[in-house]
Amino acid sequence: MRNWFKSGEPWIWMTAGAVALSLVMVYAVVWLTAARGLTHFWPHPVVQTTFTDSDGKAVRVIGELHDEEEVSLLRLREAGFKIDGKDKFTTRYLFKLGNRDITGNDFKWLPLPLLGKFEYPQDVLTLERREWGNFYGHLKEVKEEGKVVAAGADAWPELQKRLARSSALFKQIYHLEKVEIGNVNYALEKLRLKERKLELQQRLTEADKAAIAAQRAQLQAEFLALQEKLEKLRHEIKRDSLTAEIADGRSIDIPLANVADAYLANAMTTPQKVQHYGRKLWEFISDDPREANTEGGIFPAIFGTVLMVILMAVLVTPLGIMAAIYMREYAKQGPLIRIIRISVNNLAGVPSIVYGVFGLGFFVYFLGHNIDQLFYPEAAPAPVFGSPGILWASLTLALLTLPVVIVATEEGLARVPRSIREGSLALGATKAETLWRTVLPIASPAMMTGLILAVARAAGEVAPLMLVGVVKLAPSLPLDGNFPFLHLERKFMHLGFHIYDVGFQSPNIEAARPLVYATALLLVLIIVVLNLFAIRLRHRLREKMRGLEGV
Repeated sequence: MRNWFKSGEPWIWMTAGAVALSLVMVYAVVWLTAARGLTHFWPHPVVQTTFTDSDGKAVRVIGELHDEEEVSLLRLREAGFKIDGKDKFTTRYLFKLGNRDITGNDFKWLPLPLLGKFEYPQDVLTLERREWGNFYGHLKEVKEEGKVVAAGADAWPELQKRLARSSALFKQIYHLEKVEIGNVNYALEKLRLKERKLELQQRLTEADKAAIAAQRAQLQAEFLALQEKLEKLRHEIKRDSLTAEIADGRSIDIPLANVADAYLANAMTTPQKVQHYGRKLWEFISDDPREANTEGGIFPAIFGTVLMVILMAVLVTPLGIMAAIYMREYAKQGPLIRIIRISVNNLAGVPSIVYGVFGLGFFVYFLGHNIDQLFYPEAAPAPVFGSPGILWASLTLALLTLPVVIVATEEGLARVPRSIREGSLALGATKAETLWRTVLPIASPAMMTGLILAVARAAGEVAPLMLVGVVKLAPSLPLDGNFPFLHLERKFMHLGFHIYDVGFQSPNIEAARPLVYATALLLVLIIVVLNLFAIRLRHRLREKMRGLEGV
């Protein structure tokens, strides 16, 4: 046994076991996140049952079963439930009742002993609304301008046809408001700033005033035409409505303008459920959020995260590589360089919120404020670069990940054999040519390693972003069709902050919980995709260097 320990084999097994345990833990977290998040988009069956209240009256309940747990009967009796029996524990179910605007309760725990038989009627309607969450009930009528056009068995086909029309009108209204009217407003604002700039420079002539007035009149005419078209579409979308009976027997009228989707979950076949699942998953990826980010999609957050990481990589890579080249290849190795190298290593352990405070103070308040005074005085007192934005967020994360890139690049430069440098110099190449044509290509895989580590860390950071640019809901993307197309001064959404906001700041935690898991899984997948791209590029560089070595 002593010889076995001296051979070092136990430590090999311990290392392998630690690696295996780490992999199991990682896969378990990913599996849990995927299971909790991806099942949210599957159409859940709707249960109809009865609940015996404190007065002994049986009340009808309609909703989805979301969770169950074992609870103490004593705890339920203390909460006011009248439950007989000698058992110490029982089961209670979490029902998603929906209809929050009517009953005030979106979710409710109900104990099994007070529930009746579970039924799954085929005609129970599930509505995904643009406001107030889900609605559950029995479809009774479809109306046009308040007049019944279909009832009973004919109501569902008519509802599908009219809901398709309403959804198409909603998309037209959304495009008109966000794109066409947004472009006109953007052009009007640019025109106002142009006029103000000429005034400040005392170069505003009568000809300029006339030209600006003519452009403004043209834009205002376009705005009025678009506004008239918008009002017409809003009137058209209000035409249709439906009437449904809720659990307590009341009939509720719901305008189709407020309905995002409608389906009969209990009557759907498996292919229909798969189709519904794919459509909802795509909407989650491609649509904008709604209902305080607890419903809808997260496309702006995906776009903001990827764009910020790309900008950060573009900023940090040349800075980190140049700093590493200077310290390794040009600077005289002495106490000063050793102190700088130690400082760089220590910077990697500084809490990220400290970088956020620095970014807010230096980039936003100092640098951005001075940029506004020098280049954008016409926008005062409204800040342009003097407020948090995606540029300052990218620069802050570039500083945060700079030590990682510097250390990885230095390690790569240190591994280049001295004989390669000496051979290049002996053949008449200058030091710069040796560095550019020989040393850097060989060390490029190490540079890519630093970039991979930087991307992995930056994509998941949230604390510094809360100070330098990220917001709960960004009205416009940083990249659009208006010149100069990339608007670095704009605020943006981020998947990490979206997870924090939905998980901890949401007014409806139970409804938002599956979206937290789904968003977290998507963030992990985006980081994996970005890293795989960088790893693939690093692999190609290594193969290229091996080919050169063979020559």
